Amino acid sequence: MSEQEIKVPDLGGADEVEVIEVIVSAGDSVEMEDPILTVESDKASVELPAPVAGKITKVTVKVGDKVKEGDVVGMIEASGESGGSDDQEEPQQEEKEEQSDETPEAEAEEKQSAPKKKSGGSRKETVKVPSLDGFDNVPVIEINVSEGDTVEVEDGLVTVESDKATLEVPSPYAGKIEKILVKEGDKLSEGDDLLEMTVEDEGGDEEEEASSEPAPKKESKSEGGSGAKPEKSEAPQPQGSTYEPPSPGTKVHAGPAVRKLARELGADLTRVKGSGPKGRILKDDVHAYVKSQLQQAQQGGGVATGSGIPGVKLPDFSQFGEVERESMSRMMSATATNMQRSWLNVPHVTQFDEADITEMESFRKAQKTAGEKKGVKMTPLPFLLKACAAALAELPQFNVSLDMERKEVVRKKYIHIGIAVDTPNGLMVPVIRDVDQKGLWELAAESAELAQKARDKQLKPAEMQGACFTITSLGGIGGTAFTPIVNTPEVAILGVSKAAMKPVWDGSDFQPRLMLPLSLSYDHRAVNGADAARFTNLLTQLLGDIRTLLL
Repeated sequence: MSEQEIKVPDLGGADEVEVIEVIVSAGDSVEMEDPILTVESDKASVELPAPVAGKITKVTVKVGDKVKEGDVVGMIEASGESGGSDDQEEPQQEEKEEQSDETPEAEAEEKQSAPKKKSGGSRKETVKVPSLDGFDNVPVIEINVSEGDTVEVEDGLVTVESDKATLEVPSPYAGKIEKILVKEGDKLSEGDDLLEMTVEDEGGDEEEEASSEPAPKKESKSEGGSGAKPEKSEAPQPQGSTYEPPSPGTKVHAGPAVRKLARELGADLTRVKGSGPKGRILKDDVHAYVKSQLQQAQQGGGVATGSGIPGVKLPDFSQFGEVERESMSRMMSATATNMQRSWLNVPHVTQFDEADITEMESFRKAQKTAGEKKGVKMTPLPFLLKACAAALAELPQFNVSLDMERKEVVRKKYIHIGIAVDTPNGLMVPVIRDVDQKGLWELAAESAELAQKARDKQLKPAEMQGACFTITSLGGIGGTAFTPIVNTPEVAILGVSKAAMKPVWDGSDFQPRLMLPLSLSYDHRAVNGADAARFTNLLTQLLGDIRTLLL
């Protein structure tokens, strides 16, 4: 094995791009082409792939850093036959070939975008899809223009997304959109017809004549018309409270990542004032707009729009004593947002019950010697996972998600269960896949491994996605019951509290039994109360006699 540098490959003509996400950490094992980090230019968000399969030994960049082609972003210890100088030469050779391949395309695009020599008037042009950096059949995720819009050269027409990158297809001409030939969801390849437009000819054969005139108009919309990219520290001032509502057909000047952020936050980009070069909307502009709208709503401005929840106005706490302020961590902020969104959107109901786990605990403790031989500790969690998987299979209405926009119920044919893990950095929920197909020892090993990765901040995004149901346990801390918040778009979550010995009447006498409190919160839009009672009843039966898990 040999250690080699991970360098930024050709960026398709982009000079310097910003790192917006670091996907791996030192110690991670990756395959060739696995994403290492995500960068963003003015036109695209792109995942940079691993050059070889191996183990990441060092990551030398962080979110916010600017990188360019050839920069070293980390080190990787190649595995198998990937080491040696031959492998280092191969990517370089491929890179040269890619550059040589792209040169004619870049020249062709340049020729295509150059206005034809005319004496004036207008002409009809059919805009075709340019080179997509080797991608084929990529879906359209957003149409950025409408019929009748007037666009300038390089304005974004549509946004497409492959499994590796989000790309904005720019306009090769300045003119008026006459007819859009594609729709969201269509698959595009290089050379496909995109739209028809009328191009106004200025006359003359100089490229500058056709492209430079509109520039001052666009610059006048921005507060700083120098065209220089602002430093990240110069955060824009909130504009939402004073920004005028847009007129119909208002164009939006924003990159793919900004558009995605706006979709996630439900922000109308036509109402956001951009602070970037030539009025381009930045992520900070979107955050500032959303913040200003929330402030308006909390101060009573939401009454006019019908949206907005009265907020709690904070006093000046320093008048009561010494205080200290610190920024929320990214994880804490994301968790708070997700919990609030779920609580406001999901009508929560909680069903409480108790399971007699006396026999289960006796069996579990009897497996201590076997566990030591296997190097695996058998905890109550694998039994809970198996019981929940059996209940999800028997009561499939708990294994759904609701698409309220389409008025559809999404029924899942798989059983993946998330396990909430308390870490020093906040709550994390890794997902165990195909729980119904795994045995207790396998579940014990996998849950322990994922929990440790969560505590070590080694979880990959894919390991926290796809859950149908979540289990959250406070048994190690204490308590008799609680109301967990449903991890939407799931429709139910099981809370487990601390087991305690209780006297249970057996028909003739009280017997000491170990009772486990269960709290099942569910989305009342998808699950009714009777089904929730059936679910907890089934869990108590399965946990009360573990032999039923074999049936």
